Amino acid sequence: MKYCPLLILLSLMVTPLSAQMDAARELFDRYDSYKLAAINSRRFTQSQMLGWVRPLLERGRITSSSVGLSAEGRTINLLSFGDGPTKVLLWSQMHGDEPTATMALMDILNFFALHPGHPLVETIRKDLTLLIVPMLNPDGAERFQRRTVQLIDLNRDALKLETAEARILKSIRDRYRPEFGFNLHDQDPRYTVGSTKEISALALLAPATDVPRLDNHVRRRAKLVAAGLADAMNQFIPGHVSRYDDTFEPRAFGDNIQKWGTSTVLVESGGWMGDREKMFLRKLNFVGILSSLHSIATGEYEKADLHSYEQLPFNSKNCYDMIFRNVLFQPPSNMSPVRLDVGVNLEEKQDSITGELILVGKIEDLGDLSTFGAFEEYDCEGTILDSSVIDMEKRMRREEFLSVIRRKR
Repeated sequence: MKYCPLLILLSLMVTPLSAQMDAARELFDRYDSYKLAAINSRRFTQSQMLGWVRPLLERGRITSSSVGLSAEGRTINLLSFGDGPTKVLLWSQMHGDEPTATMALMDILNFFALHPGHPLVETIRKDLTLLIVPMLNPDGAERFQRRTVQLIDLNRDALKLETAEARILKSIRDRYRPEFGFNLHDQDPRYTVGSTKEISALALLAPATDVPRLDNHVRRRAKLVAAGLADAMNQFIPGHVSRYDDTFEPRAFGDNIQKWGTSTVLVESGGWMGDREKMFLRKLNFVGILSSLHSIATGEYEKADLHSYEQLPFNSKNCYDMIFRNVLFQPPSNMSPVRLDVGVNLEEKQDSITGELILVGKIEDLGDLSTFGAFEEYDCEGTILDSSVIDMEKRMRREEFLSVIRRKR
């Protein structure tokens, strides 16, 4: 297959920042021809994931080895690609309900297997050795829950190593001593960028290694990689990249792997309008991770502007799933009605009768929500809402909120 060779080769020979930006643009524009088409939902089990990986392994460019068993006896595999001198560790889904980057890693492996002649693939293969754990918590993924089957938050087990999964990750780090690491997660989709209402599609962090959050050469190197990644992403989602809280967490893997000498970048996938299944965010992960790997392979990351990372606003939370604005609320007895906004958050629940996934939510706040945004906003001018139908502890289906709050009285 041809890849517009003149354009690609020129993009890889220009100035460092431009090279990563151009590589990201090419990957973004051609993503549909690179992705693993079999993935169409963010809910999947380890057995499904292994089914996607198997035919890629048969092509002989990607290898797999068992590195241990989960608490319930599921084999955790380490996938490897490339034979270069610089080792990069990427791990995803240490929280079982955070699968966005796992999907992107499947896309990346598909890209490597099916497009070995692509200049970016050749560069990564020659200069890097990738060590990939696409699903560290398969028991949690089976239940689509954050914690392990033993109800431990795996990302708070880097010191005690009580869980088999934590011991596996630590042993990989210690055995290979990778120079770089990518710690891949999903954050609350309602996080916003700084003081704005803009949704944080991606949040980045070069974790601290101590309470004062001082820099050393390991953390600075991670900041440079994060800076290049931020610049690449801002081509496609300007104003939607934030920085994750950099408070030192002594029990977390990202902080400790950074402390142990691996320059680590945390990537948190957030939210996006109309993307509950996170397919667009999956695409951003594919583009961002691959273009960052290329910048590491070529050494271009060293020329990144630290300001691009350090100026990123921290996460805030100025978003609801639904806001009903300008509702005329009628309190009990003879009090005068007041005009207010109603903020509702939703979560997925399994219907006890049908087994289908439904969106169920509850009212989180009433009043002036002018400083908040929402994935769904409704102007309810002319709607009168009686206090008798308001119960801030009651959970209702999304459709019920639409019916009750938007109904004209």
